Amino acid sequence: MALYLKKELDNEATVAVWKIEETEQQLVELSSTPSDEMEEISFLGSESLRKQRLAVRALLNELFDEKVYLSHHDNGKPYLENMVTNISITHTNKYVAVILHDEEDVGIDIESLDRDFSAVEKKALSEDEIDDLDDDRRNEQLAIYWCAKEAIFKRVSAYNVDFAEQIEVDRFHPRGEGELDATFTNKRGFEEEFELQYITFDRHVLVWVVG
Repeated sequence: MALYLKKELDNEATVAVWKIEETEQQLVELSSTPSDEMEEISFLGSESLRKQRLAVRALLNELFDEKVYLSHHDNGKPYLENMVTNISITHTNKYVAVILHDEEDVGIDIESLDRDFSAVEKKALSEDEIDDLDDDRRNEQLAIYWCAKEAIFKRVSAYNVDFAEQIEVDRFHPRGEGELDATFTNKRGFEEEFELQYITFDRHVLVWVVG
C-alpha cells in the first residue's frame, strides 16, 4: 500500500501514515532497515509487531531522502541519530504513523475504534471528563480521550504520569476531524496548555500535538 496519508501542517509539522498490507518480506525490502535494528526486530516473537516495526522503517524511508538511524532514549522516546528532526511514532496492527518537526517537540497516537475502550474511563479520565461522555458515541469519545492523553504523554516525555490527574482534555463532541484543548500539570503543579488535532479514518482515530 505504501504511503496512505501525508499532511503538511500549517505549523510546519509533517504527519504521515502507512497502511500495512505487505508481507513481512516485502516490508524488509521496502524498509532499508539497518542491520543492528533488523537483528533486534527479528527477535520479536509476534509477526504483527515485526511488521509494525518494519512499516515504521518503510515510512521513514519514504519521508527522507537519505537513510535515517532511529534510536530511543532511556524513557522510550524515539529520536533520529543523524537528523535534528523531532519525531513521535505510533502503530496498530493495520497502520503506523509518525509526526515530524524540525524544532518543536511532538506527540502522536493512533487506535482502532474496534477496540473496547471502556477501561479507559476508570484508569485515565477525571470526574469532569467522565461527566462529559456522550452515551451515543461513548467508545469513540473514549478512544479520542486516550489518544489525546497518549500524544501529550509522548510530547512531555515525563515519567509516571497520572493520566486522570495530570492530563485534562476539554469537552468535545466527536466528529470526523477536529481540535482538542488540553492541560498538562506536572508534579510541581506547573500547568502547560496544548492544542491537539485529530482525524478519524477506516475505523481508526489519530491524534497529534505540536509544541
